[in-house]
Order: sequence, then C-alpha cells, then structure tokens
Amino acid sequence: MELIRGPSNLRDRHWGCVVTIGTFDGIHLGHQALLKRLCEHAARESRPAMVLTFEPMPREYLKPDSPPARLTSWRERWHILGDCGVDYMCVLRFDERLRNLSGKDFATLLAQQLHAHQIVVGHDFRFGRNGEATADSLAAHGAALGFAVDVVEPILLGGARISSSGIREALSRSDFALATAWLGRPYSMTGRVVQGNQLGRKLGFPTANLRTGRRRVPVAGIFAIRVHGVAAEPLPGVASLGTRPTIDGGGEMLLEAHVFDFTGNLYGREIEVEFVSKLRDEVHFASLDALVVQMDRDAQDARRILDA
Repeated sequence: MELIRGPSNLRDRHWGCVVTIGTFDGIHLGHQALLKRLCEHAARESRPAMVLTFEPMPREYLKPDSPPARLTSWRERWHILGDCGVDYMCVLRFDERLRNLSGKDFATLLAQQLHAHQIVVGHDFRFGRNGEATADSLAAHGAALGFAVDVVEPILLGGARISSSGIREALSRSDFALATAWLGRPYSMTGRVVQGNQLGRKLGFPTANLRTGRRRVPVAGIFAIRVHGVAAEPLPGVASLGTRPTIDGGGEMLLEAHVFDFTGNLYGREIEVEFVSKLRDEVHFASLDALVVQMDRDAQDARRILDA
C-alpha cells in the first residue's frame, strides 16, 4: 500500500481509483464491509482501491479538550488497511479549510483532484460544513461530476449497529468479548519496545515498554495479556497501562508488558499486546514493597485467567 500525503502529492497513476472515505478508527466489521465492497468494485473495474482518510481525526480536531480515545494508532491503521488489499491511502489534513468545505466543494475535490471513478461510503456518511455532505447528496453531486456512489448498509450484530463509539464504550467497561466480536479480532495495541528506567527488572518484573504518545487510549489499568511478535505463538503475560503513580507520581502514559518466563531482549522490537481481561485499576501504593506484593498477586491472577 502506498501512502499519499495530501492532494498535492497525487500523480497520474493515482487517478481513477475506487475510493472509500472515513477515519476508519478500529477498522471494525462495519469498516471491513466497506473495504470489502471497495475491493470488489476495484477488482471488477480493474482499478486501484484507495482509502481517503484524515489526520487528525475530525472529532479530535473539533474537540481538542475531550477527543475520543483512539482504537488504533496511525501505524496500526496502516498495517490493517494494507492487509485488506487497499492500494493507496490518501491522507488529508483536517483543518478549518476542510471542515468548512460545502458538500458540493467536497464532491468537486473528489472529482477534480482525485479523479475518482467510484465512491463507496456507509449509509451514515456525513462530511463538510455542518455535515451537509451526506451519502445521498454525494450521489447527486457525483452524477453531475462523473463518479458513481455505492452506499453500504450498516452491519448489525445482535441487533446493534457496529460502531467505533460502541467499541470504545465496551472497552471503557472492560467488555473485551464484545469489543472482540465487533472488531473481528481481539483488541490490542502495537508498538516498538523502548527502553525504560529498568525498575521493573529490579523488582523482578522486567517489562517491554510501549509509548502511547499523544494518543488518548480507551483502556487503563492492570491486565492479563498475550504478546505477539516475540515467539511463533503469542506469549502470556501481565501489563500495566497507565501513568505509574507509585513510581513517578503520575507521568507519561505507558504500556508496560511483562511476558511470563521470558528472558530475552526486546528493545527495538515491534510487538502487539492483546488485552484479554482487566484485573484492576491502577492505584498508588505507599511503598515499592507494597507494589511488589500486588504485582505478584496480579501475575498469579493473570496466569490463572490465561491458564499459564
């Protein structure tokens, strides 16, 4: 999959694609239905498949003080979309100009800058100034501008419409089973292992540390986990995702994963941490000794849950 950073980097080879539009946070079963339809049209028309997406996510831009938690980082979206058979990922910077485009102007952008052949959107698609660009209005503009629009109906599971917001809500109450069902895969976080202060090693619990950066994450606390990317099969472990109030009084959000019975060096390795079950919330302990006692209990609980 090729990354295109904005319309100014579009070239002749990028023109005439079948295009789908959205933030695709989580790339859940509803998104996957869109992507499947996208690739079906692209294959039938012998044209490339393109995802048109935005950074920051529109709701992050519109609500900077209370942005939604991200289900997938930029890198995670990149990997998953590439595995879905998408040829191009075109990223538009979401700003005031893009926010205030009229529905007609947005359709014109698709026609004149992307030279889109066909657009695939969900039934609830909305964009532009006051959300005036809808699936129906996009189809009407497309008829005049030379591209077709295919609208994909919602994907339901148990009578409920699958959505990123619903998955965030499930994760907020530690319902990993529902999140897994709607995502079509276990909820996880992927990143490159960075060096920490090695206190965990001194306390008997060496950890592989992943930074979350500026991303707001949908879960926090202590978890039973499985770690992918270390061995041929996922390895069981226990993890803390939080600000470490006992260690440094609450600082940078960090995912610290302890892999049971593993002694190798993971610095620089990209790993995936799969969340299986929440054990407890992160709390402040009066001493490191008290913390270590609780870490032992957490490890025992995680081993029991994971049958490890």
